[in-house]
Amino acid sequence: MCTLKTNRAIYAAVLAVALLLSLMARGVESTPPRGTLFIIGGGARPLSLVRSMVATAPLSSGRPVVVLTMASEVPRESFEGISEQLQQVSDAPIYHLHFSEPAAPSDPRLDTLLQAGLIYMTGGDQNRLMEAIGSGPVYRTIHQAYRQGATIAGTSAGAAVMCQHMITGQQLLGDTAYQATFDKVWHGNIEFAPGLGLIKGVIIDQHFIKRSRYNRLISALAAYPDHTCVGIDESTALVIQPHGVTVAGIGQVVVMSAPKRIGADGALITAEHIQLSLYAAGAEFSL
Repeated sequence: MCTLKTNRAIYAAVLAVALLLSLMARGVESTPPRGTLFIIGGGARPLSLVRSMVATAPLSSGRPVVVLTMASEVPRESFEGISEQLQQVSDAPIYHLHFSEPAAPSDPRLDTLLQAGLIYMTGGDQNRLMEAIGSGPVYRTIHQAYRQGATIAGTSAGAAVMCQHMITGQQLLGDTAYQATFDKVWHGNIEFAPGLGLIKGVIIDQHFIKRSRYNRLISALAAYPDHTCVGIDESTALVIQPHGVTVAGIGQVVVMSAPKRIGADGALITAEHIQLSLYAAGAEFSL
């Protein structure tokens, strides 16, 4: 017969094991990622940019490329477009995965996703992409692959989802019909949704210079003044690696940060001394 003292000892042992497992899990989550983020601002993909992307990925030993097309309304065409380019610069096997809804933990496609040396997310609608990924197995597998050294790449919608606070593209005030950029710099006009959170403290906007999205990015900075807001132009990539940040491609990257004063004069955003930087291919800087 177990005594009260024995029961307490068993309970203490179970609690200790549970605490150890919890600390181990937290340790895994807090481990700095060994992979690369290759974040493309949309538009045409020069073959040189695709080659640069592949060069960052650990594709040796048969590790595949996985293309996720959930953002696209035409997933087959989106896959074929990037697959054709990838075949010109790499011999790695290429898989097309399209999760129409959040996956079950037992979904065998998750093993393929985890083994990938390069995970590429196509353009389309970032809200559709995140609805398909959810916060479950696909989300966790992408994070695990990134921590283990994979390159996570995306273009347009696939770029927008990289950050924790994702710009949905929707205006909340005035004329809420979709526009390429915002027609006003209004307080409370920008809508965010949860993204993948692969990079913290940074908000990404895409097609930036081509679509003149300065109003939108200033609105994002006003909403999160402690963040760095990055606008990536078309045919251009922000490349984030453990050893630093650089730019690839044929366009520019705009970085806004550190406003000294952010306020709202009625509905209008006011700001002073926003730091603004403009970078082109080969530039190295810190976020």
